[in-house]
Amino acid sequence: MNFRISKLTDIVPSAFLEFLTPKELFGRLDIASKMLAGYMVLVLLTVVVVSYALISLQRLNNLTNSIVTVDVPIQDASDKMLEAIIAQDTYEKRYLILNSPDMKTLFLKRGEEFRQWFNTIKTLPNHGYASFDKLETLYTEYTGFFQKEVGLIQAGKREQAQKISNGQLKKKSEKIIELLRGESGKASKARDTKMEQIRFIGRSAFFMTALLSILSILLGILGSLVVTHHISSSINKLKVATRQIAEGNFSYDPQIKTSDEIGVLSTAFVDMAARLKKLEEMYLDASPLTRLPGGIAIENILKKRIENKLPLALCTFDLDNFKSYNDRYGYAQGSEVLKETAHIIEHAVKVKGASDDFTGHIGGDDFVVITVPERMRPICEEVISSFDRRIQEFYEESDLKNGYILGKTRQGIDMKFPIMTISIAIVTNERRQINSPLEASEIAAELKDYAKTIPKSVYVIDKRRTG
Repeated sequence: MNFRISKLTDIVPSAFLEFLTPKELFGRLDIASKMLAGYMVLVLLTVVVVSYALISLQRLNNLTNSIVTVDVPIQDASDKMLEAIIAQDTYEKRYLILNSPDMKTLFLKRGEEFRQWFNTIKTLPNHGYASFDKLETLYTEYTGFFQKEVGLIQAGKREQAQKISNGQLKKKSEKIIELLRGESGKASKARDTKMEQIRFIGRSAFFMTALLSILSILLGILGSLVVTHHISSSINKLKVATRQIAEGNFSYDPQIKTSDEIGVLSTAFVDMAARLKKLEEMYLDASPLTRLPGGIAIENILKKRIENKLPLALCTFDLDNFKSYNDRYGYAQGSEVLKETAHIIEHAVKVKGASDDFTGHIGGDDFVVITVPERMRPICEEVISSFDRRIQEFYEESDLKNGYILGKTRQGIDMKFPIMTISIAIVTNERRQINSPLEASEIAAELKDYAKTIPKSVYVIDKRRTG
């Protein structure tokens, strides 16, 4: 096909055809009108070309519409519900262990998200995803068992609550997760199948259009060459767009500025690519490395305590010289350090804190503990003691003996980097009023910069007063 088109362009150069093309007029006409304008003499051939092109475009539009309005939303909603139910399982286990109201609140919040996405699925056209019919029953039973577990815990019957958690709750969550993964897989497979059909139909439409154009050229109709050039160039752009989107380049725009069917399909491709880009960029709130709650949960807990004017101590943790360690020992070993740090902080909160204290992972080497002023010092001291002891196990003996590792700064300058320490900035509302999570984080960032100037593991407390 590419060979034949190249021969045609040898006969009549593309630049000449482009020059002859009435772009403004063609930009307003549909494909049928263009074909009629170019094939005035060859009426029969014109009818064949238009009919085939319109049928192919309609099939492409139908497939694209099905992907955008059914398959992608169902996969999106299934993945979101799967994320919610997994998070609920985590919060349920933590609630069982810690009897923390915050864990219960987070469980119910993710339940609301689950319901919202389920209601979204219910509004979609029915295209064979029948397993969702029993999802609501399973989830209602799941939340019912959780409420029963809550009642038993509050009544002091922890052993019975443990049986429900490991029995009915676990079975229901496993069934829900299995169902959601199955439906997400079906939607993904249906989408991939339709994308393959779109590519096949696009190639077929291009081939037939070019072939009929060749026949028209052989009949010597210059007008048919102009029309063929205009349509084939748009189809080639759309073909490139299809390949680019299939390879993950969701920002690609075929730059088809016409109002015909191909222009409409091009717009649909751009819209679909934008939607796929959003799906690709979505992530779990919880850290996939440490499984600790992330930014959304941290902000919600902070906001709740600030609005209720409860005693607050926001402890932010940061590892000093972590980047140089990563450069020296590698990403995998750095991840182990982060997991161990999370374990140290969780353990410190467990032994020195209380059930309503909160531990979170903002990302990278930044962690957070939300507690009250009376417990902030014991928690931080326990973290520092454990961290300074445990971090030595992650260094080679020679580096420990030297007391530093060799590395490069961001400017490429060789430098000695000391053994990792941990800096902790503590913001409280003991002496000053905290009005928002953003204000608290800004104060913590300022304190952390100061703490990092001290060459050892340390915690610093904001003692300034309001006004």
